Amino acid sequence: MSATAVAAPPALRVTGLHVRYGQLTAVHDLSIDVPAGELVVLLGANGAGKSSLLKTVMGLERAAEGTIELHGEPLGRTPSHARVGRGLGYLPEGRGVFPTMTVEENILAGLQSMSRKAHALETAYTLFPRMGERRRQMAGSLSGGEQQMLSLSRALAGDPKLLLLDELSLGLAPAIVVQLFEKIKELRDGGMTILLVEQFAHAALRIADRAGVMVRGRLTRFGAAEEFARMSPDELASHYFGSGEE
Repeated sequence: MSATAVAAPPALRVTGLHVRYGQLTAVHDLSIDVPAGELVVLLGANGAGKSSLLKTVMGLERAAEGTIELHGEPLGRTPSHARVGRGLGYLPEGRGVFPTMTVEENILAGLQSMSRKAHALETAYTLFPRMGERRRQMAGSLSGGEQQMLSLSRALAGDPKLLLLDELSLGLAPAIVVQLFEKIKELRDGGMTILLVEQFAHAALRIADRAGVMVRGRLTRFGAAEEFARMSPDELASHYFGSGEE
């Protein structure tokens, strides 16, 4: 590569972002780069603004100020469905499955082309063989862990290049969380960029490349995940609530 070659832009660049709900500022002057092919985890207490950040990147909330770029291209006021077409995938907090539809119907919901449907099913059943075994089963009858596998399969159905995950571990047993995180690591190792919001901190840090902490709408610390992983639970908690050293 020549000395004048320009480095590729990050998969996601957020600059000076403010998100407000009336008089409440949920995200305050936040800037973050998510490098392509990396897994970045965002930690923080409830109400820190993590979910608001993901929703705004996805186009479900509107930024009051700031810019969001996807692979160097500004998203502006691009609607959420068009962001999916530009390579964004999103798994919101909670298990958002259609309980009276089968596993397969859930995965295929919203897809039109036969090739896209075939790819979505192949991806889901390769990543989670259990989904293939239960493809005719109603989603509402699945266990909590299985429903989260299905939710993740749905998020992957659009073949995203950047995947936004909000509290993947919520309400799940630790053993199931470890299994899901291993799958997330597989996706990252396969080249997918992932921004993960998570409170199951130490398990998430073991698979992440970088990590950040949000406190009251601000990104207060950002660096290599291994730096955070070496902290004790008490040290990590101090950063959660804004009392750690900057």
